[in-house]
Amino acid sequence: MQENNYLKSYLNLHLIVFIWGFTAVLGELITVREASLVWYRMGLAGIFLAVFLVFKRKSFKLPLKAVFKLVLVGFLIAIHWIYFFKAINVSNVSITLAMFSMGAFFASILEPLIYKRKMLWYEVLFGLIIIAGLFIILQVEVKYLEGILYALFSVFIGVLFTLFNGKLIKQHDSTVITVYEFFAGFLFVSIYLLIQQKFDAAFFDVSMQDWILILLLSSIFTAYAFTASVHVMKRLSPYTVMLTTNLEPVYGILLAYFIIGETEKMSLSFYVGAAIILCTVILNGVIKNKNSDKKGINN
Repeated sequence: MQENNYLKSYLNLHLIVFIWGFTAVLGELITVREASLVWYRMGLAGIFLAVFLVFKRKSFKLPLKAVFKLVLVGFLIAIHWIYFFKAINVSNVSITLAMFSMGAFFASILEPLIYKRKMLWYEVLFGLIIIAGLFIILQVEVKYLEGILYALFSVFIGVLFTLFNGKLIKQHDSTVITVYEFFAGFLFVSIYLLIQQKFDAAFFDVSMQDWILILLLSSIFTAYAFTASVHVMKRLSPYTVMLTTNLEPVYGILLAYFIIGETEKMSLSFYVGAAIILCTVILNGVIKNKNSDKKGINN
């Protein structure tokens, strides 16, 4: 039963990562940009999840200490998404998603520190292999340096909130903590936009096509995917979640190529680097499954 639960969680994680790959394409197609898009995304996603909790008659009540932690995580999520969309805007979907491969290396260093466990040799090795794939990409795509730096900062922040959520999910319901995080992030982005004096008539002048895409982004691609990703962390380690997330570039790059078109066509070296990332992710899944079988527990 434990083995089946692990496999189910692992397959569900891959579905979530596929959805995330499509998220980057939506970010490119939507004309609302960066912080403004995050404001709509977090606000609407928070509303969708709050309505779901009311429908399920679940309590929103959490200890004050937990709320403070969730507010911090919500701030990190907002920063992560702002720089994610910013990276897409100054480069493209393929470059931005490829940089997310660094998440595995960041996680291999940060998770043992935060969770106070021994660093595993193969986690570091996989992280280094992924960096090798990254360097292959960088050798031919230096013109996108600004987008690369924004994306690397985004993924570093993403690793941090993933690790923090890995602890919080063991104590609280995944949907409840996600609602707190989204509304906290929404509040932080609102304050930022107020300071920047962005709330004018043009801000709310959103086309019908953008509204449809924003609603898709905030519901299926955010409310569902984010909550589900937090839920699978009950059975999968943050490192496995972070490394499997490296499939997001592969899914996203393929989707961008077929949906957006010529602007997403990259060099051969870029695709070699992406293939290295894909093989590393698959190998990690095999090793994690074997360790789960040997120990009789979930990794």
